[in-house]
Amino acid sequence: MREFIYYSRTAPTKGNFGTDLMKAGRLDIAIHTVIAALFLSHKIRDDVKLHFVFSGPPDPPKHLEIKPVLEGQTGEDKIYLNKRDVSSIIRKMLYKYKEGKKNEVFPGYWIEKKSLLKLVEELSKQGRNLYILDPKGEDIREAKLGKDPIFILGDHQGLPKKELKRLKKICVPVTIGKKTYFASQTTAIVNNEVDRRENKGIL
Repeated sequence: MREFIYYSRTAPTKGNFGTDLMKAGRLDIAIHTVIAALFLSHKIRDDVKLHFVFSGPPDPPKHLEIKPVLEGQTGEDKIYLNKRDVSSIIRKMLYKYKEGKKNEVFPGYWIEKKSLLKLVEELSKQGRNLYILDPKGEDIREAKLGKDPIFILGDHQGLPKKELKRLKKICVPVTIGKKTYFASQTTAIVNNEVDRRENKGIL
């Protein structure tokens, strides 16, 4: 199992965003990240959990947790997920936010009000292996990765500077190379690296 935390300082925090996802706080980046994190050719991964932390208007921050249930009957035990559904699922999750609680909107799809730093601090207290994507970090191909790693990455504007210093103290900085990739591409590369290690039995 591996997890990704994707932070967006512009993604909407209510479900009343329009159909132009680039204008809706660059929600298109989040959707591409879902596809890179969860989808393989002809199947959905069962070894990935994805976290979104959205900090755009009008009610930031929102933490969306996505670990699709793959077993059981569609409509009862699970929901059908394909690449075209992602924006509508995010919209419904934002609409179903309930103040003061972590709400399960669909089986395996949760939403609550929580900041990036709060989420990472909670995971750190659980003893989780946390890694932050950073150009100055250790090359991920050389870095030692612990069991069930969690990787943190930002949107096109990057992670919030006021929290970055604290995050780097909690997390191990790693990089996928000198070139700057899209968040979705970064996610796919990290997935591949973890897959390769698992296949070799070294993670």
